[in-house]
Amino acid sequence: MAHGEESQAHYIDMETPSVARMYDWLLGGVENYQVDRDACDRLLRIAPNSQQLARTNREFLRRVVRIIVTDFGITQFLDHGSGLPTQDNVHEVAQRVTPDAKVAYIDNDPMVLAHGRTTLHENSNTMVIDQDMRNTERILEATKEFFDWTKPIAALFVSVLHCLPDTDDQRDPAALVKRVAAALPAGSCMVICQLVSDNPTVRRDVTQLMAESTHNRWGRVREDHEVRQYFEGMTIVDPGLVDVIDWRPDTPPPPPDMRPTEWVEWGGMGLL
Repeated sequence: MAHGEESQAHYIDMETPSVARMYDWLLGGVENYQVDRDACDRLLRIAPNSQQLARTNREFLRRVVRIIVTDFGITQFLDHGSGLPTQDNVHEVAQRVTPDAKVAYIDNDPMVLAHGRTTLHENSNTMVIDQDMRNTERILEATKEFFDWTKPIAALFVSVLHCLPDTDDQRDPAALVKRVAAALPAGSCMVICQLVSDNPTVRRDVTQLMAESTHNRWGRVREDHEVRQYFEGMTIVDPGLVDVIDWRPDTPPPPPDMRPTEWVEWGGMGLL
């Protein structure tokens, strides 16, 4: 069993699109089914730059993890909604800088869990936690002996909060962020970005498509001011909250006329 796994059978649903498998296809991966590719085709008709956005987001993840280790000296990572293993996973990026960096991956997609166990089982500085990312208490319990909780930890919510619906309880995305932030040691940080759009038609159509495709295993495309609220009480790291293509890029970002116009990945990094 993966850490934190419930004593129940895990069923891989090949008839319903999976957000993790759709993201895998958008990144050029092969761990997906026809139903996922069909859903991506529908998504691309609404938001043609979705594939570019997925790759931009992955490049941001690589940069921010590297910078967290090199510039802030944080070597412990809690990766919420980690998705299918691909090239340059969080532990690979971090361990290239510091071989003893530790990463706990959190996901409850059966295919993610299966591939995670296979890919990571020989790396003692990684663990896979089989939990809904909103089950903070169980996640903390699973990592109690894995992390040094007297030292800073980087909590990652990279392109996942749009998968969570708004609620009136502690399962709400904003409540989740606050709960995790309150549990982290002093000096920790949080990385948050999600899909946002200024276009109400794009927000409505993508949200509706993903909700229908995934049988309501989806949240909502939001606006940037809503993501900004997640960072309340944190010190925002330069260059602030931005389209992630502009967050400390390794190469000059594209000019405005070559960028996605329908939606972007928006967010940044906050210190606690």
